[in-house]
Amino acid sequence: MLLYYVKRKRNDMSSRKYVLVCAIFASLNSVLLGYDVGVMSGAIIFIQQDLNITEVQEEVLVGILSIVSLLGSLAGGRTSDAIGRKWTMAFAAIVFQSGALIMSLAPDFKVLMIGRFLAGIGIGFGVMIAPVYIAEISPTVARGSFTSFPEIFINLGILLGYVSNYAFSGLSPHINWRVMLGVGILPSVFIGIALFVIPESPRWLVMKNRIDEARLVLLKTNENANEVEERLAEIQQAAGHVNAEKYEEKAVWRELLNPSPGVRRMLITGCGIQCFQQVTGIDATVYYSPTIFKDAGIKGNTQLLAATVAVGFTKTIFILIAILLIDKVGRKPLLYVSTIGMTTCLFGLGLTLSLLGNGSVGIKLAILCVCGNVAFFSVGIGPICWVLTSEIFPLRLRAQASALGAVGSRVSSGVVAMSFLSISRMITVGGTFFVFAAISALSVAFVHKCVPETKGKSLEEIEMMFQNDRPQQGGELELEDVKHLMQTQ
Repeated sequence: MLLYYVKRKRNDMSSRKYVLVCAIFASLNSVLLGYDVGVMSGAIIFIQQDLNITEVQEEVLVGILSIVSLLGSLAGGRTSDAIGRKWTMAFAAIVFQSGALIMSLAPDFKVLMIGRFLAGIGIGFGVMIAPVYIAEISPTVARGSFTSFPEIFINLGILLGYVSNYAFSGLSPHINWRVMLGVGILPSVFIGIALFVIPESPRWLVMKNRIDEARLVLLKTNENANEVEERLAEIQQAAGHVNAEKYEEKAVWRELLNPSPGVRRMLITGCGIQCFQQVTGIDATVYYSPTIFKDAGIKGNTQLLAATVAVGFTKTIFILIAILLIDKVGRKPLLYVSTIGMTTCLFGLGLTLSLLGNGSVGIKLAILCVCGNVAFFSVGIGPICWVLTSEIFPLRLRAQASALGAVGSRVSSGVVAMSFLSISRMITVGGTFFVFAAISALSVAFVHKCVPETKGKSLEEIEMMFQNDRPQQGGELELEDVKHLMQTQ
């Protein structure tokens, strides 16, 4: 009996390590997205000087990546169903790297926009497919932690972008921003290595009737053979409509556009949480943090970029905290802590910039509020929105529905990024953050009403939960439940 227990424990550790490696490699595309977001916040200062672009061109350059990425997200669902999750990630990396190379060599604004366009398409593919792939290979008990990995790597990329800004800011304005953008090409080497390590998704293999290959993958990612056969049977049952009826692309979109009550609840939850993740202003905070700190009273490009590094460190540290908690305390209590904390910090930032700007106290409070906002974002809605959208949809709709959610996220991000400077000019930077605070308060109500708890449930069990009349029953947590979590933190 003891020997059996030791052997099972050893198998469990081995499979967990294998899934961990797969999740890390699958998340490398997210480093590219994060690096682009972080590096552009500083590079835009020098691009403006070197290419003499206007404020409107600056907004378009920053925000167009998110808008264009919706094309990649929409195409990503169909592509991943056709060629597989693994090779869709490879294609995303190739397209992004092409765009990054063009941007770093761009002689003028038009060529810079062409590179930005390609980078956006690559990002659209990447942000859509990585969480889906990880959710489909992960064991139920650790799915939340592993599916949060793309968000960890986005944050790591943002931090590296901030550090790159600071490190290369001393070069001439004609060279420094090109070096900053060019460094983003380096992760492609590791993505190439990843293709020889990670397997294809077992659920996609079942959809293609490659059952034996799916079983081999499940044997590597699960503890014992009995559980593998159980899981394989569940996946085959979930994929039944796909194989038996040869589910066509048009049929998938027909079901999404004319959904049943259960699918409608899934779409409201998935797309809603994606939109709230962005319309609360996180990309404005990250992209335009130098502008925010300048409005607070910090002078000089070097000092501004140094302050953004503190934001990057905070964001990265708190995403790691989220990974430790997400499968222990659940998705919903973390979402409550996140949305309530963000609302408080955004309101505080609005007050600081409106009443205490250009003083040492105002500067310290502004940095504190920005760091607090990204901390609360990273501990909850940042990673959990991707976890939820990758686990709530049924297998036959998962790729396309996740793509739809990613489109909502990217459009919301683009609208915020492309309008922040203009709106700030109209109602001040402080006034803009009061608006973000009001939207963040609405996200608290959305979490309470529309988001069920999915911790500890298999993907197939989650699907059945949404098909019931009251998907929140048995999983909903009240606001009072957050007190214990906040005490433990």
